[in-house]
Amino acid sequence: MATLWLVGSLSFVVALSGALMPGPLLTFTVARTVRTPRRGWLTGALVCAGHAALEGAIVIGLLLGVLEFLRTPVALKAIGTVGGAFLAWSGIAMLVGLLGRRGAGAATVAPAAGAAPGGPGAAAAPSASSSPFDRLGPVLGGALVSMANPYWWVWWVTVGAATMLRFDVSFERWPILVAFFLGHEAGDLAWYFVVSTLVHLGRRGIPPVAYDVLLGVCAAAVIGFGAYLGISAWFAT
Repeated sequence: MATLWLVGSLSFVVALSGALMPGPLLTFTVARTVRTPRRGWLTGALVCAGHAALEGAIVIGLLLGVLEFLRTPVALKAIGTVGGAFLAWSGIAMLVGLLGRRGAGAATVAPAAGAAPGGPGAAAAPSASSSPFDRLGPVLGGALVSMANPYWWVWWVTVGAATMLRFDVSFERWPILVAFFLGHEAGDLAWYFVVSTLVHLGRRGIPPVAYDVLLGVCAAAVIGFGAYLGISAWFAT
């Protein structure tokens, strides 16, 4: 039991080393939280649910031997190009939707605390086609945004794989596998839950202009991440 606690605790700390770094998933979490009038504090947990499902798949894949394929330049370039394009497209669509609503004079107001949907203080409903992020939802978005980030894959085939080797994670040693995975996801959940809770609590008094500026910054950040990740993948060795 002591070994399981040790593996889980170390996995928690290692997970924080990746979660604390700013990136597309953090930006997506902030943007989704801001646009969630009710229970926005749960956004981080929902995003982590999708993120965890994808990480469960990659852990199984690593144990089955796909590590060498993911390390190939062809795989990294393909992931970087497709993922970067998806992130850039999502950010552009978010920005275009925001500018379209502002140009049409539709006030995008952060809902007041306790405001009923459609009532006074409620946010103008975003366009259904404003951004893929709006249509994905937090769970699916958490999985796809993670998948679109080539550096998430790089982290897993380097730091993640090394950690699994250090703890001798395998299907035969399934208690260690469970402790490793739960510890890792607990690290992600702790950080993103705190982020979404703080953003949700702070948005209640945010002015309309600041609300739009925050969304615009998130959109620009996603575009920047997409461009950087897509281009840099071609220079990776």
